[in-house]
Amino acid sequence: MPGLDDIKTPVVLFDGVCNLCSTSVQFIIKRDPKRKFRFASLQSSLGQAVLKKYCLPANDLNSFILLEENKIYSRSTGALRVTKRLNGVWPLMYAFIIVPKFIRDAVYDYIAHHRYKWFGKKEECWIPAPELQVLFLDNFTNTASGIQ
Repeated sequence: MPGLDDIKTPVVLFDGVCNLCSTSVQFIIKRDPKRKFRFASLQSSLGQAVLKKYCLPANDLNSFILLEENKIYSRSTGALRVTKRLNGVWPLMYAFIIVPKFIRDAVYDYIAHHRYKWFGKKEECWIPAPELQVLFLDNFTNTASGIQ
């Protein structure tokens, strides 16, 4: 598998068993027709490697993480940076970046804490349709196609 430093496209790391997180990934894919983003679950070997490299807890799956240009953006900042690159009106959401981070992250943490109760949890990580697997950087035989 190529090294983390070889990844040139933004990568969204998400909790693969969380229904809200899987739905969020599907939301991003639908609004990213130029396929700017790649994805990996936090539970995957790539997800765990990113957590380790950036000294983040390997068992903390409560965070949405964006790996972009060898930098980590997590929680509300990561989510807002993703909206900035989506089609439609979604880039307007980036205006919320002016809200102080401690407030944005408090709202984010509240939702993250209750996500399984409100949205449910799968027993296994979500597996995308075959035509979308090229967007996922781990656990598939076509891993290298996600590296650009």
